[in-house]
This record gives sequence, C-alpha cells and structure tokens, in this order.
Amino acid sequence: MSTEEFVWRELVVQRLRERDRKECQNFKEIIVQNNRLIDHVAQLKSDNLKLSVENEQLRNAVSTGGTGPNVAMATLEKKLLAQQEELTDLHKRKGEHSQMIVDLNLKVEQQKKLLNEKEHSLYKLQTVNNSLRAEVQLFHSSLDELKKLNTTLLDEHTALQLAFSSLEDKMRHIQDENRSLLDRLMRYKSKDADKLNEENESIIRKRLPSIFRKRSAKLKRDLEDAVREPNSAVNQSVPAAGGTPLHRNSSPAQFGGGATVSDDEFDEASINGAMEALGLDDEEYINARFTAGETSHDLRRSIDTMKAAGYLGQPNPTNILMKFEAHENESHAVRWSPVGRMVATGGADRKVKLWDIGKGSYCLRKSATEPRAVLSGSSAGINSVDFDSTGSYVLGTSNDYGARVWTVMDNRLRHTLTGHSGKVMTAKYVQEPIKVVTGSHDRTLKIWDLRSIACIETKFAGSSCNDLCTTDSLGSTIISGHYDKKIRFWDIRTEKQADDVLMPAKITSLDLSKDCNYLICSVRDDTIKLLDLRKNQVISTFSNENFKISCDFARAAFNSVATKIACGSADGTIYIWNVNGFLETTLKGHSSAVNAVSWSPNSNSLASVGKSKRCIIYSDS
Repeated sequence: MSTEEFVWRELVVQRLRERDRKECQNFKEIIVQNNRLIDHVAQLKSDNLKLSVENEQLRNAVSTGGTGPNVAMATLEKKLLAQQEELTDLHKRKGEHSQMIVDLNLKVEQQKKLLNEKEHSLYKLQTVNNSLRAEVQLFHSSLDELKKLNTTLLDEHTALQLAFSSLEDKMRHIQDENRSLLDRLMRYKSKDADKLNEENESIIRKRLPSIFRKRSAKLKRDLEDAVREPNSAVNQSVPAAGGTPLHRNSSPAQFGGGATVSDDEFDEASINGAMEALGLDDEEYINARFTAGETSHDLRRSIDTMKAAGYLGQPNPTNILMKFEAHENESHAVRWSPVGRMVATGGADRKVKLWDIGKGSYCLRKSATEPRAVLSGSSAGINSVDFDSTGSYVLGTSNDYGARVWTVMDNRLRHTLTGHSGKVMTAKYVQEPIKVVTGSHDRTLKIWDLRSIACIETKFAGSSCNDLCTTDSLGSTIISGHYDKKIRFWDIRTEKQADDVLMPAKITSLDLSKDCNYLICSVRDDTIKLLDLRKNQVISTFSNENFKISCDFARAAFNSVATKIACGSADGTIYIWNVNGFLETTLKGHSSAVNAVSWSPNSNSLASVGKSKRCIIYSDS
C-alpha cells in the first residue's frame, strides 16, 4: 500500500468520525434525558412499592380499629394517586422518546447507505485519478523530450542563420565588387567609344567634307518637309542605318465612338516615315513641330490624338485580359511581381493571394480562376502588398498592427513584425533583403532588421502614415505621405529629416519613378500631383471633373517607364494620364470604387482591385 493511499484512507476515516460526532451530538441530550426518565421511573416504582406496603399496613391497622390511621390512609391514597398520574405521564414521554430513537436509527441507516455509495464513487474517482496521474507523467516525459528537440532545432536554426548571414555578407560584397567592375568597364567602353567617334568624325571631316555638308543639308531639308507637310505620301517603311526596315503603327487612329481621325489632323504613316528617316524620337518630333511655327492649340490637338491612339510612346492597355473574384469581400491592394507574370492581391478577408496571369483568350473563358497560392497568418484585413526586387518575398501589412513576410517559392510565413500600436498601412524593403520600413496610423515609421526580427529605429512623424517609398535599393531616403497633408523626407544615414512638402489635402498614396527623379502623390481633394524631387516642388496636377479618389488609401501608380499615370476612381473608372498633363484614356470594367492599381514592370499591362471583390487585368493586346 502506497503512502498516498494510506494518507487518503486515514483522511476518510477521520472525516467519517467527525461526521458521526456532529450527527450524534444533536441526539445526545435526548438520550440523556431518556435515561434520566428511566431512572426516575424506577425510583417511582420503588416508592410505589413502599407506599403499597405502607398502605397494606395501614389497611391492617384500620381493620383492627382507630380513627387516626384513617386520616393517614386518606393522605397516602392521595399521594398514591398523584404518583400514578406522574408515572402515566412518564410512560407517555418514554414512548415518544422511543419513537424518536426509532426515527433517528432509520436516518442513521440511510446515512450509512449514502456513505457506502460515496465511498464507492470515491473509489472509482481515485482509480480515474491514478490513471490521469499516469497520463500526466507520460505527457511530462514527452514534453521534456520535445523541449530537448526544440533546443536542438533552435541551435541548428541559429547556426544556419549565422551561416546565412555570412553568405549574405559575402554576396553583397561580391555584388559591390561586381558593380564597381561594371562601372569601370562602362567608363572604359565609353572612353573608347568617344575616342573612336572622334577619330571617325575627324577622318570624315578631313577626307569627305563635301559629303558631310551635303548630308547635313539634306537632313535639315527633310526635317523641314516632315514638319511643315504632315500630309505627304510617305507610306512605306524607311530603312534604318543598319539596313533593317523600321515599322511604326500603320493603321489610322480611332477613338471616341469609333470615329476615324481625318487627314487634316495628321497622316500617321507620313509622320512615322519622316521620323524614322530622320532618326527622331517622339520628344524631338514634338519640339520640331513647335519650332516650325505650329500653334499650341493645333499642336495640343495633334498630340492628344496621337497619344490616345498609341502613336507616341506605349499604347494604352484598353483590353480586358483577365477578370476574376480575388477575395471574399473588398480587395485593398494589388502589386505585380518584378519577375514573371504574377500578381499579388490583399483583401479584407485577411489573406494575401498570388495569381498567375496567362495570355490569350483562355483567361477570359475560365469560369473560376484559382490562385496560385493563399498566404495566411494575418488576423485582420490586408492594407498593402509588395515584392522584393527578386520577386522571392512578399511583404504585407495588416489592420492587426503587424506586417508579415512570406516566401513565394514555398508560400511559408517567414517573419512577423509587431510593435506598432495602430494599423499598419504600408511597408517597403530598405537595403533589401535585410531591412523593412513600415508606416502606421500610430504616427510612426519603424525600420526592422529581418535578421534579428527586431525594430532597430523608430521615426516619429506626428501624423498617420498612409503610404511610403524608398529612393533606391540602399534605402538612403524614405519618403512618406501623411494624414496631415505633408510629404516627409527621411535620410536614414544622417537620421535627419529634410524639408516637408505640403499638399492641399491628406495624402492617400505615393509612387516613385525608376530614376527617382519624379514622385506622384494622390491627394484627397481628387487630384494627383507630380513632383520633381530635384527641385522639391509640384510641376504638374492631374484631375478630371468625373475623377474622385475612392478612399483614404487609394493607390496611384507610374508605368514602367514613368510616362503614364493610372489611378482608380470612386465610380469604378480607371483614369490614365500622360505625364505631359493630358488625359489619354479611361478604362471601364469595375462596378464599384477602384482602390488600387499596379503597372506590370515587364509588359504594358495594368492590374486593378476594388470594393467589388474583383481583380481586372488590362492589356494592350
């Protein structure tokens, strides 16, 4: 018998004795009184016997004669009568007490039965308790084994992280060396090319001066003819310097309700042939026409017509390539991968989804498009998504005060960045893939080191941040847009803040051109501002009477060459402006407000999401 079982039995016996003592205490006084009554009855019987003897003696005395004894006899009879009455009362009380004792005995029997049942159930519970103790011991042993295994895995993970960090440092060092070598090679090649050009020009000027002058004069005459005679009959392709024909769009421009552009406006083949024959690009062609004396009104009308038809620069993605339900409810964010044809979307259903964007009519025929991957882990709606420069990682922000990093290859959650006290609206890579900067409604920007998964710097902006961007891969400057109408510039190398730029209303989004010279800013007053960062001032404003910013986090975007700007409107229309200031086209397809758009970096395609849960991919083919 174990010590625990012995203690348990002693405890049960002790409690049973205590219960018997408490239950018997209530009847102890009754039993004592009953015993006293029994003793009193015995005493009265004895007295009655004595009185009977005396009475008999008195009767004998009376029978012998005398008056005195008669009086004594009457007295004794009275006393005997009183004693008999008292004896009767005592017998009655004795019967009541006996009945009470019987009732109490019945209750004691019932309590004993209940006690037996309790003991039986207690025995069963003790058996169950012993089995549970055995299971707990088994779990404790398995927990200890898991802790040891976890410690081993943590040690291995730390070792792998150290090795990975070392390899990353080596890779960055090699990349820096590679860049420096490439820069040196390009400088050497540029010098060689300049030297070769100088030698060739010198030879041409010395040996063929008349030919050089004739060619220059001919090019000047051709330029004047091309500018002043837009209706010339140059309809064939003109060979380039290498002998290969150069082709531009050969069909007449059509826009509006299907109306064809008249010959009075321009002859497209003539313009294309002249520009290619003279080696002019679009900007040089426009400057030449303006220099030739064409009025600004005619030039603007001609430029608008050509731009809308796609004759200058890239054509507009006016065709719907793909349309699908991206999320269970409202979609908030969309971003193209920098490599391949893949789009990431984020919505209020707390998920980030990756979609493979195909080509051709098959996409339109699909009745139900399935995502390539669903990235989970967020406990609230997604506000923004972004890729790193290699397309290997997806960065998402959420209303649960956190940001998360997933890997595209295995769709696993790699890092969770928590520390903000408000919803995180935006995040971008800084010095990728080492650091991330996040902007939140708690009026701060935080810089995170992904190697230690810790916040290494907090910048206090004083206003809620709606969007941000970084100037280059090194992330030397962070640009953030805020609720208080200000664009703030942060230099992380000096930890100083540059001068702010004040907008007319609160800022919903920012986007930076690839050369980091121009910044677009969507503003809540239903305008989009174009800033020249070299001058730190607004150089152009884009608006339309029907254009309305859809929400406080509506996203506008540059195309890949920063010649066009796209932004969604509250009426479901997407507006595309040329950076020169005029509206090129509008795209239909959404039935409700458009929240975000994103241009593909590898093709002339545009992705858009909105409140109708739908994602639409537009293409120029």
